[in-house]
Amino acid sequence: MDQAAEKPRKCPGLECENDASTLQCPTCLKQGTESYFCSQDCFKRSWGEHKKVHKSTNPLRKLFPPNIVSEPDPESGHFNPFPTFGFTGPLRPVYPLSAKREVPRSIPHPDYAADGIPRSEQKFVGRHNVKVLDAKEQEGMRKVCRLAREVLDIAATESYPSPLNYYHFPKSVCTSPNEVICHGIPDQRVLLEGDILNLDVTLYHEGFHGDLNETYHVGEPARADADSVRVVETARECLDKAIEIVKPGMLFRDPGNVIEKHAKSRDCSVIKTYCGHGINQLFHTVPNIPHYAKNKAVGTAKAGMCFTIEPMISLGSYRDKTWPDDWTSVTTDGSRTAQFEHTLLVTEDGVEILTARLPTSPGGPIAMPEKVEAVPNGLK
Repeated sequence: MDQAAEKPRKCPGLECENDASTLQCPTCLKQGTESYFCSQDCFKRSWGEHKKVHKSTNPLRKLFPPNIVSEPDPESGHFNPFPTFGFTGPLRPVYPLSAKREVPRSIPHPDYAADGIPRSEQKFVGRHNVKVLDAKEQEGMRKVCRLAREVLDIAATESYPSPLNYYHFPKSVCTSPNEVICHGIPDQRVLLEGDILNLDVTLYHEGFHGDLNETYHVGEPARADADSVRVVETARECLDKAIEIVKPGMLFRDPGNVIEKHAKSRDCSVIKTYCGHGINQLFHTVPNIPHYAKNKAVGTAKAGMCFTIEPMISLGSYRDKTWPDDWTSVTTDGSRTAQFEHTLLVTEDGVEILTARLPTSPGGPIAMPEKVEAVPNGLK
């Protein structure tokens, strides 16, 4: 008998040296892939990293590998790395990406800076164990969120950009134009007059993360486009209205009811795949704050809790599709989307917006356009 066949399987869990048991990942089992773990706890702890293998186990990919790189333009050197992908709108990635930013070692780094894996977030704590910050921790969150606001307003600080190498995200900020819902990777595409652009900034400073984003109009053509203004201002108002109900005792499922009601009143839809999240010493943690109505989120807000609310609003479908870069999320119908986000601290009598706009912050609300009546056959 082959001695190698008798060798016990090793558990593929994060930093696990145990032998595997008969416990298999159910998704891998359906896909016909062997994936044995030593225990249920190890499987849960490793899920964030392990789930990535599910995207590359399509057997047809092994038989017919796709052509994923187009020829670079001879003048600019730019190229579309996913020429056979079924894009949902007019936006295309423009590669190559610029070199990965090196953050000075003098700036404290989060645990995922080296290998892209946020192990501190993968400790299974349960969805009911939402951290309540003490006075010192609350002040730490205030400081990092003030700095994050300054960065979004284009300022420099001695902080680590939280997205950089988080689950191997290659850049320091998310840039999401037009039909990109979130997690857009900055590339060589030039912004055009008439675009709308979401900038999502998160900083890591003195052990805490501060997270916020806003959507901006690019040039007067964007400000003059009724649909672009409608989706941007609806997203902004959805966040404002959700924040108004935050206080001790608020159910984590309640913001979604407020957000979807307002979005529908403006003939917009709410993206359901992504949600607000707890944030403190961890970039993403419990609780989850869904943005759609009739969700099943469990839990109640208490003074000292920190979390984000970040509704993503679409002019068309709420369904999403991810580009082959495994990050860029777009609407399935190519419709434009907008998003706004704040980091919030629940206080004894309400809420503190830790990432609140400053008097000098760029952007800001603009008047909602008058509804334009459709013209039959496009004639005037």
